[in-house]
Amino acid sequence: VQLQAFGGGLVQAGDSLRLSCAASGRTFSSLGMGWFRQAPGKEREGVLCRSAVDGRTYSAGSVEGRFTISSENAKNTVYLQMNSLKPEDTAVYFCAASEHCFIGDYSDSVGDYYRVHYWGKGTQVTVSS
Repeated sequence: VQLQAFGGGLVQAGDSLRLSCAASGRTFSSLGMGWFRQAPGKEREGVLCRSAVDGRTYSAGSVEGRFTISSENAKNTVYLQMNSLKPEDTAVYFCAASEHCFIGDYSDSVGDYYRVHYWGKGTQVTVSS
């Protein structure tokens, strides 16, 4: 099972960017798909997730109204549309699959309930001011 995020790059503040996450090896209809990010010196942070349990989308306050998540099940691909980017959005972005969505600082201490089952390789997003 592999997840691969791509589409990162260097953009200016206010720009938009769309990341893609392609899943191979299995389908993820029974797992929620989400996006995490990690800035230098900071914890990995869950920012947006679509739950397979209730179908709802959960987002961090820092990205609410600017980032959206969508998917193309036929392509087993999930997207992260990022609008109105800010320098503080600069981070490595990861896609992930888990049974339950987790928003906030993620570590092994979150427990089995929120444990991420599959991590994708990250893609760097840099937003210049």
